[in-house]
Amino acid sequence: MSSSVRHLYVHLPFCAWRCGYCDFVTLVGRRGDHGRYVDALVAELELERDRLAAEVETVFVGGGTPTFTEPPELRRLLEALPSAEEVTVEANPETVTPELAALLSECGVTRVSLGAQSFDERLLDVLDRRARPEDVRRAFYDLRDANFDNISLDLIYGIPGQEPADLEWDLGEALALGPEHLSCYELEAKPGTRFTHAHGEELERQAESMEGYFELVVDTLTDAGYRWYETANFCRDGRRARHNLAYWLGRDYLGLGIGSVSTVDGLRWRNLPALPRYVSALADGKAPPRELEPLAASTQTQERLMLGLRLDDPLPFAEVAAALDLAALGRLEGLGLVEKRGDGLVLTRRGRFLGGGVTAELLAEIPANNYN
Repeated sequence: MSSSVRHLYVHLPFCAWRCGYCDFVTLVGRRGDHGRYVDALVAELELERDRLAAEVETVFVGGGTPTFTEPPELRRLLEALPSAEEVTVEANPETVTPELAALLSECGVTRVSLGAQSFDERLLDVLDRRARPEDVRRAFYDLRDANFDNISLDLIYGIPGQEPADLEWDLGEALALGPEHLSCYELEAKPGTRFTHAHGEELERQAESMEGYFELVVDTLTDAGYRWYETANFCRDGRRARHNLAYWLGRDYLGLGIGSVSTVDGLRWRNLPALPRYVSALADGKAPPRELEPLAASTQTQERLMLGLRLDDPLPFAEVAAALDLAALGRLEGLGLVEKRGDGLVLTRRGRFLGGGVTAELLAEIPANNYN
């Protein structure tokens, strides 16, 4: 068993309610299950601890709404996790109090990702968000008062009813707070969800405006001094999200909890999302039910290419050469969408706005058994 994994993800699925656009593994309420679930998480950590390196670099506690978890159970979990250079917890603004901020600080959390989404009450209602703009600001300052010097804000654009001026307002309000990091995501409404059913026509209209919104986000935040280091992520002062950076760099990682994914030594597995089966298995000292996916070398190289080109750092050519369509590379270089920088590849500014379309063209068709 590998003992070199340096990145740990922990999933806390509980939420006070479910937002209409959300497709994460979440459970509404269930306060009576919080303690049993933390018991299971700690048990899974013990089962998998030999996979972790002696020194873990990053821990990320996501959800769900981790800060909705009952405070004694959240504390117990955080105290059971290995220490790490970066420990991030996701939080919804309405759950943050001075007491909660102090708890996070006392338990070794170094970074908080705050789900603002918008500062426009009308748009927050469209998203089914309960936090109001004043909740975001209050939560931010409660975290600052608890000495957090690494706070990230999440924003969403392309919301039904949103206009460019509304997005400018959101960006301005976010910048006024001065976070170290901003994640700005295009709204993805999954087919078949009630959100898509309710806002279908407006979502189609917004889809036509996404490129303009994207450019507005990039221009506004880079002009304010933030580094556009990944497709949807911006930071100040070297404050890249190190845990997410590990994913984009193709590092191994271990996931704990229902619905979590792990990738270790060429094997990927996903814990099934059923809470009762997860808790029951771990209470019996067994691994939870999982879906397993062996990763061919070709698949790993293709993923390295797709994820690595999301970053502004050059992707080493030698690491992805087997996955590249060289004819497409030459063509895209000629179009000014990709460039060679040293021994690596990077998308140009124009190429980054086109993103996945450029990367898809670069991928060669490689049979999985062509190389080991």
